[in-house]
Amino acid sequence: MSDKGTVVVGMSGGVDSSVAAMLLKRQGWKVVGLFMKNWEDDDDAEYCSSRQDLVDAASVAHVLGIELEVVNFSAEYKDRVFAEFLKEYQAGRTPNPDVLCNSEIKFKAFLEHALKLGAERIATGHYAGVRRVETEMGSEFQLLKAEDGTKDQSYFLHRLNQSQLSRTLFPLAGVYKREVRKMAAEAGLHNFAKKDSTGICFIGERPFKEFLSRYLPSMPGEIRTLDGNKLVGQHDGLMFHTLGQRKGLGIGGQKGGALSGEHDAWYVAGKDLEKNVLYVVQGHEHPALMADRLTARDLSWVSGRMPHTHWVYTAKTRYRQEDAACEVETVDASRCEIVFAGPQWAVTPGQSVVLYESLVCLGGGVIQG
Repeated sequence: MSDKGTVVVGMSGGVDSSVAAMLLKRQGWKVVGLFMKNWEDDDDAEYCSSRQDLVDAASVAHVLGIELEVVNFSAEYKDRVFAEFLKEYQAGRTPNPDVLCNSEIKFKAFLEHALKLGAERIATGHYAGVRRVETEMGSEFQLLKAEDGTKDQSYFLHRLNQSQLSRTLFPLAGVYKREVRKMAAEAGLHNFAKKDSTGICFIGERPFKEFLSRYLPSMPGEIRTLDGNKLVGQHDGLMFHTLGQRKGLGIGGQKGGALSGEHDAWYVAGKDLEKNVLYVVQGHEHPALMADRLTARDLSWVSGRMPHTHWVYTAKTRYRQEDAACEVETVDASRCEIVFAGPQWAVTPGQSVVLYESLVCLGGGVIQG
């Protein structure tokens, strides 16, 4: 019998979840691995690596001497994540399905399944932390940034609630990625050098336009300068483009004239769904691409409490962004207005804005504009 009880670890076949399982076993937990299959449509080796990932997870489980279960959450994923993904693209926004996948699948459907198996805790290989603190209101669980700031994934986990966090372990909270690979190699795990997965499995490496066109009708239209006066090209469909996008527009820098910026690259600056027009500007620092405030809806706060207004926080409006100083101007149950200390580049509707107080992730919402 283990000293600490049973923990079910989400094992993807990657090195992070493999080392997470290994560390928990060393800490005295009874570890059960769980491989989640979340996508079935067009699941082939060319674009989606789930079959090889399962083989890798099974190999690691064998080396560690732990059980590995396989569970299919494809129906839940399609209902809770993919349907929302399509709905957002249809509305002209750019969603982040990884955020929904974490709150609806990995820490909801997976958690419910693990509890049925008799587990006390679940764990994943995410780079993030959780700690229990005592407040005047009682015990509270905080979501923390990882020690390895280059790999921190708290941004994708910001919709987790107190119930979910109270059951969750993040064994890699204080571990750097280079150490993870080293530990895996020393333990004889064959996937120690496996390339990190990027993007979403249901898209994989296939061309994004080709994939999205299967599910949503594409409507070609005009690409115009922001004032609408100049036609500069044609787009294949507004859903294929996102604010701040430079590549894939099919228009080069415009020559002629003496004004600064005329040879600069074009960037997407806006969409008009009614007219089916894509608006573009030239130059990375064009004022139309900068914003010092935003509105967010579909809010989720880790503690269950709203943040203070007129309090200095930091925020991210995209995963790879540096923390930006800000304050919450107004907040209620349905919307949040955030003002930044300096202009932010390409604040994109549909993406998440995530609020931090030092190392603590407070939560966030979906950017409306």
